[in-house]
Amino acid sequence: QVQLVESGGGLVQAGGSLRLSCAASGRTFSSSTMGWFRQAPGKEREFVAAIRWSWRGGDTYYADPVKGRFAISRNDAKNTVYLQMNSLKPEDTAVYYCAARPYSGSYSPPSAYDYWGQGTQVTVSS
Repeated sequence: QVQLVESGGGLVQAGGSLRLSCAASGRTFSSSTMGWFRQAPGKEREFVAAIRWSWRGGDTYYADPVKGRFAISRNDAKNTVYLQMNSLKPEDTAVYYCAARPYSGSYSPPSAYDYWGQGTQVTVSS
């Protein structure tokens, strides 16, 4: 079992930055692929970024709309994964969710993940 709690969301002007955190509990965190997803009103939940477990190389993956602006990282000693979001745009407005899945495998479809946080709202004003 992995329990996830997101924090760090809020209201920011376009061009600004936010850093989301996801605190995880559970012994399997260090061997989990961690992902960030987002869901805007009336839209499906979509992949944002993912990071593999550290001793697997810690490879990172990003959705095209956020490449070069967002960065995912993890601190296994603190059981925490981060999403640094820079150059935010109004279209980044959504509820952001942290997710975890054991080991490797698919990283982008929401169905690949077993555990989810409750979400944190990010609102970017123009």
